[in-house]
Amino acid sequence: MRFTSVAVALLLTASSALGRGCGNNPTNAEVKIAEAKFQAEKVAVKVDATAASKVISVYFHVISSGTTLATGVVPASQITAQIDVLNTAYASSGYSFVLANTTRTLNSQWFINAGPSTTYQTAMKTALRQGGAAALNVYTVGFQSSASSGLLGYSTFPSSYSSAPTDDGVVMLYSSVPGGTTTNYNLGQTLTHEAGHWFGLYHTFQGGCSGTGDSVSDTPAEASAASGCPTGRDTCTATGVDPIHNYMDYSYDSCMTEFTAGQATRMASQLATYRGI
Repeated sequence: MRFTSVAVALLLTASSALGRGCGNNPTNAEVKIAEAKFQAEKVAVKVDATAASKVISVYFHVISSGTTLATGVVPASQITAQIDVLNTAYASSGYSFVLANTTRTLNSQWFINAGPSTTYQTAMKTALRQGGAAALNVYTVGFQSSASSGLLGYSTFPSSYSSAPTDDGVVMLYSSVPGGTTTNYNLGQTLTHEAGHWFGLYHTFQGGCSGTGDSVSDTPAEASAASGCPTGRDTCTATGVDPIHNYMDYSYDSCMTEFTAGQATRMASQLATYRGI
């Protein structure tokens, strides 16, 4: 199944104090349909899966409008640091990442205008994407057009791969990698978060305080996305304090530290069902 919009976007508002805003989330109705389909198609996870089977190959595509850091040229050292951040974040879930290849493309139109559902991002992905369903393709761009200004990143869900394989992957702001220049969002957790969607996770605030929420039982419900690092925030009754430290919330990078065991279980099921991992 494809969601009405297969991209999940993170918005960085003009004032970083406002934190990340949601750009393009699946509705509760879409989630209900997707989850019913997932339950019908779910592939059993092999408990004896080897470590090698849980290594994700990453193809990093650096798009720039010039030849300097300010125009999108992400140095190899920052890409290496980004892979290290992913490995740290996903270690408790049993997955690791290895950089399979890096491409560099000078294309100001893609750098400026690529965004969810645009012809620019379609052309970019069609030209550059590598690997199959199990390969994580990451594209770094500038999000400088009026339509995409303020975006931190967006991703596709695993269930969308079969109907749109070329579209699969993560598009992210080049300056949100470790050591980048986006204040409060330059420790590499934008990709950690977006990869979570690529693994099949919803936001922790999906559905608010009611319903099935993010379809994971051990992430306390929260009424809305967190901003900054509001320790002790509790927006829903009887479920525990908000999971502001979870990678699938919208806290500052420095506040994000964990996935839950339930999220790890969901990731494994989603990857087995839709990505053959």
